[in-house]
Amino acid sequence: MGTYTIAITGASGSIYGVKLLKYLLEEGHNVYLTITNEGSLILKEEVGFNWQEYQKEIEIEQQKGKQIEKEIEKEIKRDLKLKEARLHYFSEDNLSAPISSGSAKVDAMVVIPCSMKSLSGIACGYANNLVERAADVMLKEGRTLIVVPRETPLNSIHLRNMLILSEMGVKIIPAMPAFYSNPKNINDLVDFVAGKVLDSLCVENNLFERWKGLSKDKI
Repeated sequence: MGTYTIAITGASGSIYGVKLLKYLLEEGHNVYLTITNEGSLILKEEVGFNWQEYQKEIEIEQQKGKQIEKEIEKEIKRDLKLKEARLHYFSEDNLSAPISSGSAKVDAMVVIPCSMKSLSGIACGYANNLVERAADVMLKEGRTLIVVPRETPLNSIHLRNMLILSEMGVKIIPAMPAFYSNPKNINDLVDFVAGKVLDSLCVENNLFERWKGLSKDKI
């Protein structure tokens, strides 16, 4: 089984991150998860998971020696119905988390969805929070980093930041679902994007119908 870092940031499309997270956990992979404060708010709005309620307590409670991050882990496992999952949650402010160091054995990291703010921070090496620091670690260690940007339209700054990362070997997988499989619902569209990410992670999956060419009756 592999070890992966997933970061959910403050862009629309948190459902993509949840789908990828759930699939990797269901398959028995080890997952480090961090969610930005903005990402948690959007997660609650779009998916209905209210993990944000703990965010503001983390810093205060950690000073008292309490492990609030572990409580969030339990909430996530409960909501995903995966109580035995190999999940490790860390606040975006916890720069002492294992994924802040290149010595942590992480096979790959996915920022899904990736806001333009997070994209900029990663491209500039800002390392201002755990998402950016963990991504910076992947870059300096030469490991697989995937970003799933979700914004439209894109301006020149967005595009330049993507080019910077692409030239460094980062895989850019925009949240652009295909329609050749005749999707029947939103889940089909989400599965396509998640499946493409899993393909780039070299994780076997059958989340989406693969292209087989045009049938004769469609030509």
